[in-house]
Amino acid sequence: MSEMITADLVDLDLSADTREAAARALAERMLARGRVTDLDGFLADVAAREARMPTGLDGGIGIPHCRSAHVTEPTLAFGRSTAGIDFGAADGPADLIFLIAAPAGADEAHLTILSSLARQLMDAEFTSALRAATDAGAAAALIRGEEGAEDDAAGAEAGAEAGARPGVAHAEAGGEAGAEVGADAGGGSGAGAGADGAARPFRIVAVTSCPTGIAHTYMAAESLENAGREAGVEVVVETQGSAGFTRLDPAVIAAADGVILAHDVPVREKERFAGKPTVDTGVKAGISRPAELIAEVREKAARGEATAPAAGTPVDRAGAPGEGYGTRLRTWLMSGVSYMVPFVAAGGLLIALGFAIGGYTVNKAPSVMDHFVWTEADSWGALLFQVGGVAFGFLVPVLAGYIAYGMADRPGLVPGFVGGAIALTVNAGFLGGLAAGLLAGGVVMAIGRAPIPAALRGIMPVVVIPLVSSAVVGFLMFVVIGKPIASAQKGMTDWLNGLGGANAVLLGALLGLMMCFDLGGPVNKVAYAFATAGIAVADPSDSAMKIMAAVMAAGMVPPLAMALATTVRGGLFTRTERENGKAAWVLGISFISEGAIPFAAADPLRVIPSSMLGGAVTGALSMAFGATLRAPHGGIFVVPLIGNPFLYLVALAAGVCVSAASVIVLKGLRRQGAQDAEGDPETSGASAAVPRESVTA
Repeated sequence: MSEMITADLVDLDLSADTREAAARALAERMLARGRVTDLDGFLADVAAREARMPTGLDGGIGIPHCRSAHVTEPTLAFGRSTAGIDFGAADGPADLIFLIAAPAGADEAHLTILSSLARQLMDAEFTSALRAATDAGAAAALIRGEEGAEDDAAGAEAGAEAGARPGVAHAEAGGEAGAEVGADAGGGSGAGAGADGAARPFRIVAVTSCPTGIAHTYMAAESLENAGREAGVEVVVETQGSAGFTRLDPAVIAAADGVILAHDVPVREKERFAGKPTVDTGVKAGISRPAELIAEVREKAARGEATAPAAGTPVDRAGAPGEGYGTRLRTWLMSGVSYMVPFVAAGGLLIALGFAIGGYTVNKAPSVMDHFVWTEADSWGALLFQVGGVAFGFLVPVLAGYIAYGMADRPGLVPGFVGGAIALTVNAGFLGGLAAGLLAGGVVMAIGRAPIPAALRGIMPVVVIPLVSSAVVGFLMFVVIGKPIASAQKGMTDWLNGLGGANAVLLGALLGLMMCFDLGGPVNKVAYAFATAGIAVADPSDSAMKIMAAVMAAGMVPPLAMALATTVRGGLFTRTERENGKAAWVLGISFISEGAIPFAAADPLRVIPSSMLGGAVTGALSMAFGATLRAPHGGIFVVPLIGNPFLYLVALAAGVCVSAASVIVLKGLRRQGAQDAEGDPETSGASAAVPRESVTA
């Protein structure tokens, strides 16, 4: 295996003035050594990671990093900038830039070495030595740990060193250090006297994690441990990184006085910390202000405030501090819709196949438990229809349950499912499921904020929270809001059934715009959920089936349009985009709008408006042609189940052509503008395109 960083991967005079240019300059060094196979593809992955969260750190450090299929082996490149480059850190530009590249299937040993670099960056002597280095080879050797950084060269050794420090342990070391910290635990949750009668320090368990699991994860752990030592607090950190994680010893968790969760991806097995005073924040807070987090959790413990695991939930930590209510609400709703979609796809396709095999009277067939003939097509059609109906019956409970899950984690599941089932019972339907999920999550979150006696903390998540929250949600759904929501649901259904003419065409255009706005994101999912709610009944109306047809057709437009554009005018796109265009044909005909995301991420101002224009055309034409569809998914493969299939395909083709033509025109204008700016109108082909970083949002 090659060395992770060598002298030719070091640039001590990095001249780039933007983060994109810096990443490109360092990535070109990786490309020259064969560590990166596709420069543009790799830089797109770096940009996507940067878009999720800036990678600048206090102290003049930038650590752009990603895992990418275009990386052959784990690699570091280092650049030092005299002027400084803005990587989004609060204290200003970065002069030390580390580009960390990990292959998609990186092995644990190398990822552990990458994590050790993250820990080294928290050492002021290490960063000072890099700033003073005059030779690229010496800088590479220092980063490899050959000059005073030997103890940090591997994650296991770093964990062992941490375990040897007074008051600090690290779960990476296999749990032994953590077990040592918990060996003198008195079993309580507050600081008190140890076995020898001496006052023991305050104890904190922490979890750190970031989307890539390489850099921020381990830097936050090191920062928390350092701050714990300075404050006289015992800190045990579980790093949930790419190299895997070792669970904290249950005895250590039981003996802890508080919990810090510094993460940007869901904390795994978070229920272990239920009932403990908890501070839940982003991973960068664990790096930049660890002392504040420690002080905050100590204050919560002093007030006797126990926190159920309600924040940092499975959908990008919905409800995290600093997020607006609208952002949190959207994320909670997306949680429910995301978990509902597989039930929609499976149940809806089974129902559609049932109609295809058994005819349109299959919904009147007797139960297959009472009548099933192996050799009759009608019996098989009835079987598929009835199984699909059972799957559809879960839609509203799953929607409500996982909205509550997105708000309050596992404790929200029981009241969420109960509320969703009640919504079906009182005929509140899809709207009732939304309300039930939000109610359930809110009730559980309120219970989690209440002061809880230590004796009850162990039974809170499995007994008290499900019991109390289900009773409250059931009362509200049955007695207070169920009937008004059912009336609203009926009114909306009647309005849809009455749509026709121009109103229906305008609705189709609006739904087409929504389907193409964020390509599988929240707005797309709202339109899709609106359509599937209409057909999730035993006998959907004609209007509901028209809406479903328009939504699916519009959702197919963006990837098909990008595939067509890359075929017709490949010179306007990068090599990576042309390769993505080949896959987009299949994704498009399969109704997977996300197939256009790589194009939108690289050039959002041209791709997204073009996609929306074509989607609006397709949605409007589909409604105007009266195409109907009972299946909620399937793309081109369920065309035989569509009413007016020929005109439906005409609507789809029209939208695809409009989108493709639009994006070709806009990209052509961009390229012409770049040529004019360079004073070289004769330049042609992909080489004349504006560099990827100049158009990345």
